[in-house]
Amino acid sequence: TKTVQTTETVPDAGPDSTVYETETLIVKKLSHHVYQHITFLNTESFGRVACNGMIIVNGNEAVVFDTPADDNGSSELLDFISNRLSTKITGVVATHFHADCVGGLNGFHVREIPSYANNLTIQLIKENAEGITPQHGFDNELELRVGEKKVITSFVGKGHTRDNVVAYFPDEKTLFGGCLLKEVGACKGFLGDADTLAWSGTMLNLKTKYPDLKLVIPGHGKPGGAEL
Repeated sequence: TKTVQTTETVPDAGPDSTVYETETLIVKKLSHHVYQHITFLNTESFGRVACNGMIIVNGNEAVVFDTPADDNGSSELLDFISNRLSTKITGVVATHFHADCVGGLNGFHVREIPSYANNLTIQLIKENAEGITPQHGFDNELELRVGEKKVITSFVGKGHTRDNVVAYFPDEKTLFGGCLLKEVGACKGFLGDADTLAWSGTMLNLKTKYPDLKLVIPGHGKPGGAEL
């Protein structure tokens, strides 16, 4: 087990700048304000799957996108953000209703961190008896503040699921696509809740809405640029 200690001022961060690593959590600093968190979900069809989330940090505040798959993972992630980055977590946003996005939600709630999701995500969690639901819902778009900066979560269409949303950080033209987006060369992944007919149109909507992306983080696998 390896742990790399860090503060928010890690210099010369790039796509491979791992600033924290254990067997259960990896955190990479991708830019001045953007971190990628990686935890692991055990699945029947795909084995042990690495799952991405995003952290936006500005000043002494942070917003997290997607929880780890369980509460222990959330606790480790929140300890890292609070103690190593010395920031207050002001919210967590789930990008769809699957466990790789909401499985560790209670770990945020016990620390009184407010949670947000598409109203359809909340509905699907309840219908599928998936457990804890996000506290605050929205329909098409949600804007949260991280210090004086904003991050925007939007529904751009169906794809991996009917409820999947994406998060955009305008200051650094960064998009967290969640499982709507795949790494370059990836397989289609789990399609049990997908709308495969709508997915291509959704991607065109996304490219039209955000034509100048510099950094794109998929739900699984390696980040990249607009080629994703």
